Amino acid sequence: MINVALIEDNIAFAKDLQHYLNLEKDISCQHVFFDAISAIESLPKTNIDVAIVDIYLPDKTGIECISILKPLVKANFLICSNFENTEMIFSALQAGAFGYITKSEHPKNIIKAIREIHTGGSPMSAQIARKVIESFCNNFQKQPNQLLQKLTIREQEILNYLSDGLRYKEIADKAMISQETVRTHVRNIYQKLQVSSRVEALNKVYKN
Repeated sequence: MINVALIEDNIAFAKDLQHYLNLEKDISCQHVFFDAISAIESLPKTNIDVAIVDIYLPDKTGIECISILKPLVKANFLICSNFENTEMIFSALQAGAFGYITKSEHPKNIIKAIREIHTGGSPMSAQIARKVIESFCNNFQKQPNQLLQKLTIREQEILNYLSDGLRYKEIADKAMISQETVRTHVRNIYQKLQVSSRVEALNKVYKN
């Protein structure tokens, strides 16, 4: 069972999302916080696997909230926000979020993101992934990338799909391979780049 907490000040959105989450057999959402302070006080006392956090909360930002909670809990933090500002995205990732999706996503996609982040992935909405890559590319050197040369052609293809924000099933469909083969390629990519997540891999490759 994946135990999920919501840190969201939009009560209607939070209640609707909680309802959808609790319809899933492998997800339980019993904790909803409408401000950062209550989450900071209560979350360390719970056994939460994934915390979904909005950026703007009444007392502190979601980024500040994650920064405080990160050393106190084992939960994976997933930003769910309407804000797509590039600086905000990077601040959230630097604070300790492992994923960033927009509230405009269908609940089914948010549920997929929860499962993905719980299994070690770094889910991002397509438009968020695009902004991340555009930011990296602005600083990308034109000379051959030494890190990319460590990867096979197929691994570079998989990394490119990851940079587009695609999930494993979507990558498998496009590359015409099984999801398990995709997972194997991703593990090899992480091992060669000495990283542990999609965000770290993209950050390391495109900044270098």
